[in-house]
Formats: sequence, structure tokens, C-alpha cells
Amino acid sequence: MSTKIESQQPASSNQSSDSRFASSLSFSKSLRLLESDDFQRVFDDAPFRASHQHFLILARVNDLQHPRLGLVIAKKHLRLAVQRNRFKRLIRENFRINQHLFNGIDVIVLSRKGLENLDNHAFTQQLNQQWQRILKKARQHGLRSQPQVTTPVENNNVQATDH
Repeated sequence: MSTKIESQQPASSNQSSDSRFASSLSFSKSLRLLESDDFQRVFDDAPFRASHQHFLILARVNDLQHPRLGLVIAKKHLRLAVQRNRFKRLIRENFRINQHLFNGIDVIVLSRKGLENLDNHAFTQQLNQQWQRILKKARQHGLRSQPQVTTPVENNNVQATDH
């Protein structure tokens, strides 16, 4: 006895949902660097770089109205798949939350040796600092789609209070 699960949305609404996702906080396929040519463009000409002891961020302006993220998390640096997946998940989540800051930029995050020694909180803090460096360089370069004052979200659970 098999049951068929049908979609709640009519098929005609798929086109309108694509434009809705462009402004939401989703991490759709359009926000990913998928083809080797796209990766190669960033590797060949990355005017914005932020280097950290455990990872490197390369970025360049794209011709699109949205940012794209590529990940190069090497097995050489993180032997266990569970470790590689954890860092990919953390990077994607952080990028997804801060994607509005990176309009029109292609970003690649590369792992380096020792990354497995960072816990989630320390890694997220370091990643946010490197995002700031990339955004600062993009603003200095005259990329006008970048907000001037906004900073990446450091931690969703921490709220500032003024008393």
C-alpha cells in the first residue's frame, strides 16, 4: 500500500516562488558556485582576499544581482567527512544569514591545515572577522551594492542590551 504525497503549491506558482527566494534568507542553488569556470574566474582574479591561519577567503565581483558561494574543503586538511561537513554547514549557514551584504560578489572559502582544531563558536567568530575584511575591501574598491554600516551577524543567540 503506497501513499502519494502531493505538493501543496500548484505547479504554476513555481516561477513566482523563485523571485521570492532571491530576497529571502534561503540558500538556493543560484547562490552557489557550481561550475569549474565560475571557480576558475575567482581563483584567477580575486581582488578581495582575507587570509586566516586556518582558512582563506577569495572574492571577486560578479555580473549578477546576488552573491554566490563556493567551498573548497580539502580532505588533506580535514580527514574525516564529518569534520568537512561540519565546516561546510557552518560556512553555508553564516553566508546564508549574511548574503544581503555580499550582493554581486562571488566568494570562495578554502580550508587550511589545523581547521579541525577550532570549535564552532571560534570558527564563526573568525569567519565573521574575515567577512568584514572582504566587505571593507569591496567598499574601498567602490562596490556600491554593499551597505556601509552593516556588520555580519556574529551569533543569533546573543542580543545586545542597553540598560
